[in-house]
Amino acid sequence: MYGQARQSSGLQQALDVWGRRRWLGILIFLGALVPVVSFVAFLPDIFRATTTVLVERQQVPETFVRSAVTDELETRLHAISEQVLSRSKLNDLIGRFELYPKLRGKASPEDVTEMMRRDISLDLKGVERSWERGATVAFALSYRGRDPRKVAQVTNALASLYVEENLKAREAQASRTAEFLKSRLEEMKKKLDEQEGRIGEFKRRHLGELPQQVEANIAVLGRLNAQLQLNSERQIRAMDRRDRLASQPADSTSGGPVGDPDDTQDRIDRLNRELTELRRQYSDNYPDVVRIEAEIAALKRKLAETRPAAPAHGTAPSTGDGGGSSLRKSMRSAEAESAALKQEEDRLRQRIADYERRIESAPQRQGEFQALSRDYETTKELYDSLLKRYEEALVAESLEQGQATEQFRILDPALPPGDPAAPNRLWLSLMGLIIAVGMAAGGMALAEQLDTSFHSVDSLRAFTKIPVLARIPRIVTRGDVVRRTLKVGASVVLLAAGLAAAAGASYYLAHESEQLVVILSGGRV
Repeated sequence: MYGQARQSSGLQQALDVWGRRRWLGILIFLGALVPVVSFVAFLPDIFRATTTVLVERQQVPETFVRSAVTDELETRLHAISEQVLSRSKLNDLIGRFELYPKLRGKASPEDVTEMMRRDISLDLKGVERSWERGATVAFALSYRGRDPRKVAQVTNALASLYVEENLKAREAQASRTAEFLKSRLEEMKKKLDEQEGRIGEFKRRHLGELPQQVEANIAVLGRLNAQLQLNSERQIRAMDRRDRLASQPADSTSGGPVGDPDDTQDRIDRLNRELTELRRQYSDNYPDVVRIEAEIAALKRKLAETRPAAPAHGTAPSTGDGGGSSLRKSMRSAEAESAALKQEEDRLRQRIADYERRIESAPQRQGEFQALSRDYETTKELYDSLLKRYEEALVAESLEQGQATEQFRILDPALPPGDPAAPNRLWLSLMGLIIAVGMAAGGMALAEQLDTSFHSVDSLRAFTKIPVLARIPRIVTRGDVVRRTLKVGASVVLLAAGLAAAAGASYYLAHESEQLVVILSGGRV
C-alpha cells in the first residue's frame, strides 16, 4: 500500500489487518507455539536433593589443647572433595545406585564420572564475626538427577563420604604429625646424648681446669703456699738443729740426755698444733692430715729410741762413748728430717705449679666449655620444644581418635524432592507464547506491507483522482467455494503435518536432553 489520504484509527486498522490476515497469523502463531510447547513438555525432569553438613567446632578449648590440623576449612574441603570425587569412589556410587544406565552403554567410564562430577555441587555457608573475617560453619551438598529417590540416596551417600573422609584425613594428619615429631625427637635425643658425652669427656679430660673450679683452685693454691711457707720455716729450724748438733764435740757427755730429745718433742708439739689446725678444715682422710699423723708417729718412735734408759741405783753415769752414739743418732734424725722436708717442698712446689697451670688454662678451657655448652643448650632447647610439641601432638591425636575435635555432622539429611528443580515449564511456555505472538504479528505486518492491492474505496480514492463510479462486491461462484474448501483442507492437513513434525522434532531434541535443561535453567539447577 502506498499511502492513504484519510487515516482511520490505529485500532480499526489493526482490526482490518486481522480480518484479512488472521489465518496467516494463526498459522504462524501455531507454527511457533506448538514446537516450543512440545519442546518444553518433552524436556526431562531434573530433581535436586540437598543435605546440610554442620561443621562442629573443637569441643576442648584450644587454650588447653591445640589441634594438630590447623589448615583452613575451605582448604580441607577442597582436599576432601578431591578424594570424594575421585574416579574410584564415583564409580562405586554409580555401580551401587545404577546411575546413568543409558550413558554407561555408549560412553566411556571417564565421561560418566565427569558427568556425575558436574551433577554434584558444594556450597559453603559462612557467618561474619566481629573478631575475624569469616568462618564457615556449614556447607550444603547437592546432587541432581532424573530419579528423585536415587537423587536423595546419592546425596546422603556423598555426605557420609565427606564425614568419613574428614575423619580419616584428620586422624592421618594427626598421626603423621606425631610420627614426624617422634622421629625428629629421636634424632635430637641422639644428638643431645652425643653432646652430653662430649661435655662429660671434656670435664674428665680437663678435671680441675674448668671455669667453675677456679675459685677452689685458688683456695687450694693459697693453702699450698701456706704449707710451703711452713715447710720453709721447718727446714730452717731443722738446719739450725743440725748445725747445733754438728757444733757439739763428739766426746761430750752429759749427766742427762743430749738436747736431741727436747728438740724432737718440740717438733712433735708443733706438728700436733698443725694437725689440730688442719683437722678444723679437713677430714681425717685428707693427705696432709695423714702425712702429719705418720710423721708424728715416726718422731715418737725415734724419741723413744733416742731417750736413754734411767740409770740403775748405784751405777755410774754413762761414759762419753754413750754420748757420742746419741749425738750421731740425733744427727741422722736431723738429716732425715731435712730430707723429708725437702721432699715435701718438692711435692708442694709440683702441686703449686699444677694448680697454677690449672688457673692459667682456665680462660682457654672456659672458651672451649662455653662453645660446648652453647651447642648443648641450643640442642637442649630444641629438644625440649620438640618434646612439648610431641606431647601436644599425642594429645591431639587422642582427641582426633576420640572425635573431640572439629567434626562434620549431617544436620539435614536429603529427602526425595517432590517437585523437579528444572525445567521451569511455566516460564518457558510463557516465553514461547510471547515469541509466537510476536512472530504472528510480525508475519501479518510483513504480509500487509508487501500487499499492493486496495482493500477499500477510500484507499483507492486517496491513491488516484479518477472518480470511483461504483463498488461491486466480490462474486463467489461454486467453483470458488470448492477451491477455497480444498485450499483450506489442504492447509489444515499441511498445518497438522507440520505441527506433528515440529512436535516430533521437539521430542527428538528435548527427550533425555538433560544438558538442554541445564542450559535453559542458566546453570542454576
